Order: sequence, then C-alpha cells, then structure tokens
Amino acid sequence: MKTTDLVDNQHKRTDLPQVRPGDEVKVHVRVVEGGKERVQIFQGNVVAITGSGIAESYTVRKLSYGVGVERTFPFHSPSVAKLEVVRRGDVRRAKLNYLRDRKGKSARVREKRDEQQQ
Repeated sequence: MKTTDLVDNQHKRTDLPQVRPGDEVKVHVRVVEGGKERVQIFQGNVVAITGSGIAESYTVRKLSYGVGVERTFPFHSPSVAKLEVVRRGDVRRAKLNYLRDRKGKSARVREKRDEQQQ
C-alpha cells in the first residue's frame, strides 16, 4: 500500500458500475457554460482502460456525423455525473485500437450473451 492511498481512498467513487473494454456506455458529463451547468451524454464503446487506483481512466469512442471521436474520462472524476452500461461487449483484447480503421458494420462489437439465455 502506498502512503498516498489513504488520501486517495477518500475521493474514490463507489457508485460506478463495472466497465470493461468493448462495453457500450453512456457517460453523463457535467458541462459548465457561462454560469450555467448542464448534463451532456456521450455514448460510445469503451476502447481502453488505463491506470489504477484514483488515476484509473477509460477511453470512449463514438462516431459523430461520420467522424470518429474519442474522449478519455477519469473513473473518479466529479465532472462525470453518471455512468451507464448500455450493453456488454464480447472482445478478446484489452485495447481496441483496431476499431479506428473500421467503419460501418465492421466497427461493431459483438454483444456478450448471458449463460442463462443459451
């Protein structure tokens, strides 16, 4: 255990769901414009998870008007209001960088099936 873990554990969030690469998520981000604050949703696939502890973050990729947009969010950031898992992805690797070269149907990630449905 590091000496900074005592301070870091106070700021860790416990309300977040378990997220893995390949999952499709909705990230509710707090945006401050002028003096007003609103919540904006960023929905896409988790392509990577990096770091550990309080410094852990995840990268979400989506297509916006035919252009790929990637955004990295810290797990324990107060600017993320809520994190929802829309569907679980079935992938074999931790970093999904190959999705950057793909468009259309080939850029889709298979959905993980429950064992109960089979």
